[in-house]
This record gives sequence, structure tokens and C-alpha cells, in this order.
Amino acid sequence: MFQPLQWPLAHGRSLELGPVARLMGVLNVTPDSFSDGGLFQQGDDALAQAERMIGEGASIIDVGGESTRPGGAAVSAAEEQARILPVIEALAGRDDVLISVDTYREETARLAVAAGAHIVNDVWGLQREPGIARVAAETGAGLVVMHTGRERLKLDDVIEDQVAFLSRSLEIARQAGVEERRILLDPGFGFAKETPEENLDLMARFGELSGLGRPLLVGTSRKRFVGAVTGREPAERGPGTAATSVILRLQGAVIFRVHDVAINMDALRFADAMVARGMTAQRKPA
Repeated sequence: MFQPLQWPLAHGRSLELGPVARLMGVLNVTPDSFSDGGLFQQGDDALAQAERMIGEGASIIDVGGESTRPGGAAVSAAEEQARILPVIEALAGRDDVLISVDTYREETARLAVAAGAHIVNDVWGLQREPGIARVAAETGAGLVVMHTGRERLKLDDVIEDQVAFLSRSLEIARQAGVEERRILLDPGFGFAKETPEENLDLMARFGELSGLGRPLLVGTSRKRFVGAVTGREPAERGPGTAATSVILRLQGAVIFRVHDVAINMDALRFADAMVARGMTAQRKPA
């Protein structure tokens, strides 16, 4: 699971996954996201935060224009696009970073890729607007498909529910013509996982998701279950998030979607060192 793998993306770009953990920096261009709402709503502030995360080692900047927090207010497609497209256009063309758009809307995804985004990140797993899969198929964008338990009945077993939901998402992608090599899966920590224990169970059994056959991206950053374990408020959950990153890296995760890039980068460098030592030990003759 740590062997090198090229992830092909839009605009002729790609990213090697496997031996080195990759960081995706969260850039919420919103007034109401749960931990940083309003901080980067203005264009200059958003670009300054992007520069900061790139400087700290983010390989990807994930730009979102609608809060995905529980109970967050929906916005129109036009408002979402007005928030994110100028930021994507300003970052487009840089050689030192890739751009992801955090949206479930087909129209927004298409416009974002046209503006320079390389990756489409859908928190509804292609099951709210399935046409978003066509955007990935037609543009060659990388596609992140996330599990969610919102607005449906879940299976009792945390892994069985992951497999059932994500298998359906993968079928939608295949029917739309998305190449499998362009797809990553995200188990959706915090998205209608009703209790801290459910998230912890998912983390403890994370390795079982390798059976889905695609590389795994994770987003535990500042989530409520991190606060439940550490007793910290959202802005103080960087160290707790970094601990989850190490745990999940050692079980095979390849990309980490985080708010606090520097502390997670340091933690994951150590995890990568342990991965490398383990692979070296496996290669030694008995």
C-alpha cells in the first residue's frame, strides 16, 4: 500500500502517492465553516493562507465555498462559484501546488476545472449530483469520492456501511467513464458518524478499507471527535489531528486534508520514516 503510484489529474498534471504522505490544505472561502469560518472569506486573505500552507508543505490546496459542517447553511451555485473561482484562477498555473475544488455540484466542478483546478472533491460521494462524475471523466480531473451517512439509513457495522456506500459511488464513476486510476476514496470522518466512538472504530479498522482497491484520503482535521478525545476547542486541535494522521498513515492513508499543515507535516515525516524502515526490513533476506 506504500508502493509508488501516479495519480493522473487535470491539465496534464499528476501526483505520486505512496512512499511519502501528501498534505491537502483546507481553504474555506466561507463565513460559517466550523473552525475557520470568515477568516479567509476575502480574496487577499484566502491567497495569503494558501501561500502559508504551500510554504509549510501542502501539495494540494482544497478550495471550498460552502460549509459542510452539520447544520451549515446551503448557498446557491452562483454564490459558491463567486467565492471560489477567483481564488482558483489566482492559484492556477503554479508549478508548486495542485488545486482541488470542494463541491458536490456538477456545474461548479466544471467551472472550477476550467479555471485551473486539477481535482474534484465531492463530500456526497457522487450521490447527490451524479453528473459530477462526468466532469471528471470529460476533463481528466482527479476525483475524491467521500463517504457520508447524511440523509440516509446506515448499516450498523461501520466498515460494511463504508463498503456499501463507496461501492455504489465507484459504480457511478465507472458508468460515467471515469478511469479508476483517477479515483481516491475518503471515509468521511465526522460526516454523520454519530458518536466519537463511531469515528474511533472507523480509525481502528481503517486498514480494512484497503479491500476497496483505491488509495485513501482522510480528513480528521479539527473534527468533533478529536475534541472529544483531547478536550480541545477546534482551533487547538492541531496536535490531536496530527496524532490521528500518524495512526492513519501507518494503516495506509496517502493524503491528509488538514487545516494545520506544519504540525501534520512534521508528524507525517516521522510516520514516513517508520514506513520506510518497515519496507527496508521486509526487503532484507531472512
